[in-house]
Amino acid sequence: MKPITVTKSNFEAEVASSEKPVLLDFWAAWCRPCVMLAPIIDELAAEVDYVKIGKVNVEEEPELSAAFGAMSIPLLVVTEKGAVVKQHVGMCSKDRLLEMVEGYR
Repeated sequence: MKPITVTKSNFEAEVASSEKPVLLDFWAAWCRPCVMLAPIIDELAAEVDYVKIGKVNVEEEPELSAAFGAMSIPLLVVTEKGAVVKQHVGMCSKDRLLEMVEGYR
């Protein structure tokens, strides 16, 4: 499965009302670490079905970015029913991402 593009208009349906936890990747096209992380996020989305994977473009979704306090990117956030339960700022490995979502199998 591919990551979902999360926007202000679909946030309620895709994240806040999700039966599964959601890993959100806050990113921007000009952010080099974000670009380096993108294939890892795509790979994780293809392999893991026990969490949703979503991407939030901070340039296109400033209100969502502000709501999650995305001051530095990449920002990776795990949510349950829209509430933040885990987060990581900066580039990370696939193993680190798996650690973040491991308890939801």
